[in-house]
Amino acid sequence: MDRDRPAPALIPLIPRLLVLLGLLVCCARAEADLSCPDYVARHAPMLWLHSQDPYKPSDLLTHIRHTTPMRDGKPIKDLPELDLDNLEIVNQFGPHIPLTSNDDPTTYPAWLFGEAPDAAGKIHNSTPSCVIVVERGPLDLDAFYFYFYSYNEGPNVTQVLEPLNHLVDNEKIEAGMNFGDHVGDWEHNMVRFHNGTPVGIYYSQHVDGMAYDWDDPTVNKTDGRPIVYSARGSHANYPTAGDQLHNLALIDYCDEGQRWDPVLSAYFYRFDPATSKLTTLLPPYQSSSSPPSFNLTSFFYFTGLWGDRQYPDSDPRQEVIPYFGLRRFQSGPTGPRHKHLVRKGLMPDQRRKIGWLEWAVTLYMRLYPCCVKGWRAWISLGVVVSIVLVIVLGIKIFLKRYRSRGYRKVQAEDIQLDEWQREEDDLFSSSDEEGR
Repeated sequence: MDRDRPAPALIPLIPRLLVLLGLLVCCARAEADLSCPDYVARHAPMLWLHSQDPYKPSDLLTHIRHTTPMRDGKPIKDLPELDLDNLEIVNQFGPHIPLTSNDDPTTYPAWLFGEAPDAAGKIHNSTPSCVIVVERGPLDLDAFYFYFYSYNEGPNVTQVLEPLNHLVDNEKIEAGMNFGDHVGDWEHNMVRFHNGTPVGIYYSQHVDGMAYDWDDPTVNKTDGRPIVYSARGSHANYPTAGDQLHNLALIDYCDEGQRWDPVLSAYFYRFDPATSKLTTLLPPYQSSSSPPSFNLTSFFYFTGLWGDRQYPDSDPRQEVIPYFGLRRFQSGPTGPRHKHLVRKGLMPDQRRKIGWLEWAVTLYMRLYPCCVKGWRAWISLGVVVSIVLVIVLGIKIFLKRYRSRGYRKVQAEDIQLDEWQREEDDLFSSSDEEGR
């Protein structure tokens, strides 16, 4: 009986051992919380940059150092040297402060062109990517893979579908000038995981995007990683190579130019939707008993523009396309914080509103291939005229029948009134004769 009892000397140590065990568990959990899950890298997108795209992925800090925050067209004074860990201090001067290029973009300074990856897909001297994981529940996680470029080159007239390209009446545009350019460009993919297994993927494309189930045959994969094609100049993301139609009127060009593996040169973070807090994580496949040696989260909270504000029409660098109101230069984009990190489905919950002009162009471009292109226009015109004539003829027949029916009704009422009048006259006349 006495042998089963714990030794008296060990009894005071039991609470201490339990506390020590709890601390070890907490430390292990804290270490795990500071590490990005390995499956986020194992199923990360692999990008193909376009072979003729001069604007490569760009270092975030280099971009900030070559820009100046502007308010009302003037530099904000008395600011410290800005970097990734203090950029949000600019927010005190307004919610939409632009990071304006220190150089005239039309002179094409070297820093706008970024850095090309090597043969293995790694960028060595820049960090142009950041991965942000968002936990949706105990088993569900969204991983956002952001790619940054210091310059976005918009389309030229050769990328406008027929017949809208004939409406572009501008000598510079017709000569090959691009429109829709802007300093700074954020693009991204999002991969949704369930219990560590990918179930879907989202591709950002200009102001919109597309989403697919992970097993959709459109999504090409290599070793479990989805292949993404970055369009020339605009860097919109697509699941396949070749000519890509977007906004139903413009063409993006994609091919297998240079391979880029973004997770080899990226910052890793976790975003908490409840607190909107961003936490720096250790890269996947790395473990450490201490947190990351850097923070670098302030850039995430910056609410301004990552490039110049759209130049006024009076600026000699600006050009306006007639009829459509498109400009050669547009405003720079907002950062990752504004890319719908919290969403129910693969697509953003809040969809973009389409203006009447874009709606009209969309309708026209849908009808163009089958109803307007070439000789089809004459057939469509004949059909439209025939439909109009049938409608007009139908309205005339309806009105004629309606009026004739009214005439018959009035005539019948008049006949009934005449009969009543005769009966009344006969009644009174009979009464008079009897009175006599």
